[in-house]
Amino acid sequence: MASSSSLAIRSVLGCLILVALAVCGLPSLGSAMGVPQRQPNPINFTIGVEGVVWCKSCRYRGYVESRDASPLRNASALLRCRHGRRALSVWSATNAHGYFLVQTGAQAAPFTSRNCKVYVPRSPVRGCRVAVSPGRNKGSPLKFRRFVTRTDGLQARYSAGSFTFAPQDRSKCD
Repeated sequence: MASSSSLAIRSVLGCLILVALAVCGLPSLGSAMGVPQRQPNPINFTIGVEGVVWCKSCRYRGYVESRDASPLRNASALLRCRHGRRALSVWSATNAHGYFLVQTGAQAAPFTSRNCKVYVPRSPVRGCRVAVSPGRNKGSPLKFRRFVTRTDGLQARYSAGSFTFAPQDRSKCD
């Protein structure tokens, strides 16, 4: 019950931040000629979700000793949002550093962050296939980070955190 109320509080706070930015923080769209200023639509923004995919204990290119993990390149990340009958699925892939950025279009407007999760269904590396965190078939919730101004408008940027895989047998990293 406490988690539902904390999610509701986060959603309300996120909306308040969005309204504050719309009122105070965005540049004026009018001119000095007396043209009325058009207020941006706080509902009309896209969503971007970033995260990193790791292989625990295997020493592949980019190995980070402090994490005892290597970034996984070409892992597929899926942003899935559901609200009633509406659904949205957007895929992205990790780069050489294991980083992914899933970006939606305007079709994400009907969804809130609590309607969405990110999944990394499997590791692209044969020797590192056991899902450690967040676990097999478990998605990661979105955590709001910041707003990003893009040429096509405002984007709410979220984090999905880290996804970690491991080898079944540590001696069999390929």
